[in-house]
Amino acid sequence: MKAIIPVAGAGTKLRPHTHTQPKPLIPVAGRPILGHILDNLIAAGIQDFVFIIGYLGEKIEEFIQEEYGDRIHAEFVIQGPREGLAHAIGMASEEIKASNDGILIVLGDTIVDVDYPGILASEYSVLGVDTVEDPRSFGVAKLNEEGFITSLVEKPSIPKSNLALAGIYRIRETDALLNAIEHLISNQIRTQTEFHLTDALMRMVEDGIRMKTIKVNNWFDCGKKETLLSTNRILLGRQDISIHQPEGLENSILVQPVSIAKGAKIRNSIIGPFVAIGAGVIMENSIVSDSIIGEYSQLDSIILKCSVVGNDAILKGKSQSVNIGDSTEIDFNE
Repeated sequence: MKAIIPVAGAGTKLRPHTHTQPKPLIPVAGRPILGHILDNLIAAGIQDFVFIIGYLGEKIEEFIQEEYGDRIHAEFVIQGPREGLAHAIGMASEEIKASNDGILIVLGDTIVDVDYPGILASEYSVLGVDTVEDPRSFGVAKLNEEGFITSLVEKPSIPKSNLALAGIYRIRETDALLNAIEHLISNQIRTQTEFHLTDALMRMVEDGIRMKTIKVNNWFDCGKKETLLSTNRILLGRQDISIHQPEGLENSILVQPVSIAKGAKIRNSIIGPFVAIGAGVIMENSIVSDSIIGEYSQLDSIILKCSVVGNDAILKGKSQSVNIGDSTEIDFNE
């Protein structure tokens, strides 16, 4: 079975980071988002992948070849104009037709914990879902008493359910999916200017194809800074401190959990909790918590929290030396 990974989006909500880096390669908890996704899929036994690339796609392809080239079979399909998820899946129609056991569609910017063996073993097509307070920003599924999907609506103004689609789609009836996508495109059936996979799946339901849902255990949407940092906190909290080349630490304090990549040099600083530091970072005289620091960045005399710093960035603050007597108040912000 093939896993189809759409990674063509521009990731505008994560700018300025996505001006130079595709969103799936933004680091979280010491690994690119896409790396977390692929590690989970490979652990589930999937080795055949189709990546639908577009914006900065050459960087996606380079990452896959360098990190996974000898572990998976990877094909790359280019989506020119980005006209929605259904359009992206349709671009890989030839690769999908060559799959003998259906396909698994996994969004390339969303990390989920889900029972992959349960999904792969199901006799029905299965969509991953999660319960959300406000489903108006998601595709929404409605079920009947037997647990089969009766309705799928993309970003409904008045939701009939709070079951949001979580970016995992196990599709057995691939011919029906491709026919539904072709119907949308040929008839210019769009939702909010795009061809949505939700609409194609709903057409399959209307044609009598039975689908079920599976509840995801955790759903980490990395689409904007706040959710990226939240994901970083949760994933770092699951692992022990990861320090490469501890000789790169000098007169510094680490507050767990922290991930420090190979080649980082940290001096006279306090790091953590919930900090992921990329390879080659140089940090001096700084205090950093709840943040992601990109590769080969330099920080000097900086206090950071709830921050995302890109690759090769330089931040320099102001170093102060004071001799303060009793009952003194100094505000350096003024």
